Amino acid sequence: MKILVIEDDTAISELICMNLGAAGYETLPVYDGILAQEILEKEDCSDIALALVDVMLPGKDGFALMEDLQREQIPVIYLTAKDDVISKVHGLKAGAEDYIVKPFEVLELLVRMEKVLQRTGRGRERITIRDVVIDLKQHSVSKNGIKVNLKPMEYELLVTLAKSRNVAFSREELIKRLWGTDYVGETRTVDVHIGQLRKKLDFHEVIRTISKTGYRLES
Repeated sequence: MKILVIEDDTAISELICMNLGAAGYETLPVYDGILAQEILEKEDCSDIALALVDVMLPGKDGFALMEDLQREQIPVIYLTAKDDVISKVHGLKAGAEDYIVKPFEVLELLVRMEKVLQRTGRGRERITIRDVVIDLKQHSVSKNGIKVNLKPMEYELLVTLAKSRNVAFSREELIKRLWGTDYVGETRTVDVHIGQLRKKLDFHEVIRTISKTGYRLES
């Protein structure tokens, strides 16, 4: 799944691309608005699932690029330092799926990207990790072609970690996302579910314990 990253700050672009690459996405970085326009006009963009676009770009700004991106039917998330209400309203009314103000957390970006991809019908249908295949449409998991029976919360926990691979989650964050803010039990329930996933999928070296934090699925 290819993500177009239109960002003129090289350091920010490299950081975004590095984190998206670690999460399993392919990235296409572009540093100039005019160059982005030329790519959209001349190249086959059918494999681009989403564009992350800075607003303040040299040559042609991110707002002006919206028409080119819409012509190619590429969903847009603006990533920008422009946090005034007028800019946000302008971007969203122009057709952006989301508007994220810098600085932002990588986990927040990944979650909001996943929401946009699902909403626009471009979400991943399968996730493969070593010999394990997660079929997101069928809500099923197989290992070496053999179905693995997971409990509902085990499956949801696996999907959450797999969609943001190489990103560390705290136990509290996992509780909040999977069990909800009203959950009153202990965070140890996360440890129990992680233990079951490791056992059933032989993921002892794939799902890592992060000291004083929580867990991370590595691939």
